[in-house]
Amino acid sequence: MPVPHERFGSDRVTLGVIGLGYVGLPLAVEAARAGLSVVGVDVNGSVVDGVNEGRSHIQDLTDASVAEHVEAGRLVATTDAERLGECDAISICVPTPLGKTGDPDVSYIVAATEAVAAARKPGQLIVLESTTYPGTTREVLLPALESGGGRVGEDFFLCFSPERVDPGNAMWHTRNTPKVIGGVTPACTAAGTALYGRIVDTVVPVSSSEAAELTKILENTFRAVNIGLVNELALIADRLGVDVWEVIEAADTKPFGFMKFTPGPGLGGHCIPIDPHYLAWKMRTLNYKTRFIDLAGEINGEMPLFVVQKIRQALNRSKKPVNGSSVLVLGVAYKRDIDDVRESPALDILKTLEAEGARVAYHDPYVPKLRLEREDGERGPKLESIDLTEEVLAEADCVVIVTDHTDFDYAAIVAGARAVVDARNATGRAGVEAGAGADASRWVVKA
Repeated sequence: MPVPHERFGSDRVTLGVIGLGYVGLPLAVEAARAGLSVVGVDVNGSVVDGVNEGRSHIQDLTDASVAEHVEAGRLVATTDAERLGECDAISICVPTPLGKTGDPDVSYIVAATEAVAAARKPGQLIVLESTTYPGTTREVLLPALESGGGRVGEDFFLCFSPERVDPGNAMWHTRNTPKVIGGVTPACTAAGTALYGRIVDTVVPVSSSEAAELTKILENTFRAVNIGLVNELALIADRLGVDVWEVIEAADTKPFGFMKFTPGPGLGGHCIPIDPHYLAWKMRTLNYKTRFIDLAGEINGEMPLFVVQKIRQALNRSKKPVNGSSVLVLGVAYKRDIDDVRESPALDILKTLEAEGARVAYHDPYVPKLRLEREDGERGPKLESIDLTEEVLAEADCVVIVTDHTDFDYAAIVAGARAVVDARNATGRAGVEAGAGADASRWVVKA
């Protein structure tokens, strides 16, 4: 058998990608662009049909970028997992949500691994890209793959390589973002390095799959903890009557020893609000309490309620209760200029307002429809984005900026609304003057 460097660095590799979401489809397109044959596997038939028709359902990928490789025969999508048996290498890019108790849900990983094991052929390289707790690759994937026979590092190769996708980032994407990879054995690492060296510009090998898994958790825990710190600073500044945004900008003038983070209505997306909890859960099994992670999660999780409190204050200035008032939320995606609402703080804000009797509506040019889920697990109202007109702004008792999309006209919003609660300092960055009665923290811009 040729050494891994020769096999997986060649032009004759067929790559299977399990999961054609925001991680898997961009990886499949980059692999096809590098000259590999790619078989994309997904359980969603409409996703598969769309890819085979040259359509992209991922905001950061154009239809043309998918169609080019489909038409050239380098990319095909299927719901048939048995086709993984055609592949020399397989990347698993499936979701890893938290369960209702806050424990990692690795059921998608287990299902994907079972599909790989059922279709496995000798000499395959299997790479897990789904974010998970340290030890998953060795403790979950390895036994399932070994049950089919063969020795890891000789008869098959197994690695972990964390995804580093940042939706909406025009500068950093799959190809130019350095790719960390760690194998269960040195031969596995060599195989993974050779494969991804064909697909991305820079590969960063580490000593083990556990090191690669912990690297991903560190990246997002670093952000979650620092966001928690600056969110707490926002709460402190609010009580002191100090403009937190002014303080942050002043601190950011220091040329060393300070990294700028900004407060907001809470954390969103599938990474930062979720990933630290994988590590916290793992360490609980080892009788260790992750105090920084737990505290940051507590603070960040309370920020939507802080925004709701600011809405109450804005309405109180007009002698109006939340119950019966009209509240317009601007932006429901978890960050600006994308269409992803996973874990978005806007959902908690809308649910809380709706539960308190407010008449809620939203406008988001990237999210045309939205379904709320109530605290008891029951499905809440289905909302549709409404047009943002002068009449809509004027009729709302309070307008809340939750997501600071770049195409919002913040001057018109402040001028046209009765009260504005700005959870992102979007009006401050836009240079819009706060109206009379605005509080010093700029959470309430006009009341």
